[in-house]
Amino acid sequence: MFRNVAELVQLAEKNQVKIAEIMIRQEIEVSGLTREEVMAKMDKNLTVMEQAVERGLNGVRSHTGLTGGDAVLLQNYIKSGNALGGTILLDAVSKAVATNEVNAAMGVICATPTAGSAGVVPGTLFAVKEKLNPTREEMIEFLFTAAAFGFVVANNASISGAAGGCQAEVGSASGMAAAAIVELAGGSPQQAAEGMAITLKNMLGLVCDPVAGLVEVPCVKRNAMGASNAITAADMALAGITSRIPCDEVIHAMFLIGQSMPSSLRETAEGGLAATPTGRRLEQEIFGSGSTVKLKNLIVS
Repeated sequence: MFRNVAELVQLAEKNQVKIAEIMIRQEIEVSGLTREEVMAKMDKNLTVMEQAVERGLNGVRSHTGLTGGDAVLLQNYIKSGNALGGTILLDAVSKAVATNEVNAAMGVICATPTAGSAGVVPGTLFAVKEKLNPTREEMIEFLFTAAAFGFVVANNASISGAAGGCQAEVGSASGMAAAAIVELAGGSPQQAAEGMAITLKNMLGLVCDPVAGLVEVPCVKRNAMGASNAITAADMALAGITSRIPCDEVIHAMFLIGQSMPSSLRETAEGGLAATPTGRRLEQEIFGSGSTVKLKNLIVS
């Protein structure tokens, strides 16, 4: 039904429906499922997200000990009343971190669009929920809106860190979240596209450099930054601010940037933060001597 953001917005405007509705109709057409079945599947995804956030906020630690407990620290900081950032923004950050800490602890999460970037969409959704008070159906629609933009990115660029760097993972997730926030808050389809564009263009060039090849450092904290980026961009779009570069052109630029990135900055753990002295020390502590060989075998497999 649509190949890019421009077509997606045009369809929503022409039919006078939300972007979420366009994605729901496409899913029905492609899958052959009924509307009720399609909604039920997404409701299941929403439940998984809820459970991951709750588990993370109760405190988890990864098996390596590299990550865990930061979501709890953030919630305690919010409650202290000393936070400099807004409550909703920091709540989104904590819930994004919570989700990715669960992922690092081998818990169940919903890839949105990937496991490494799974915190941004649910983190922002469950934070803005406190202000917007959406129904369960509206929360499910939030996920379909995010999915529509993720669909475009996946088919016109990449959502893979190995192919396009972290801009393709956390960058895409953040853009998806921004667009969904805008629509949930009552913004127009075009404003949702502006939110996506503003978010993504400010995360262009973000490399994928996981320490020891694990989806922990700096991945968890990048989800935190992605969530804050999404909320800021959504507010900008809702205020009437537009992106001078159209959304589809931003997505294409991300694709080209990803293509030009050296392999050392695309999920190989051979460059960036993974190649710092501390990054290499942590790798040795986790995998022992010969860790580089073990890591390469792990990545290839």
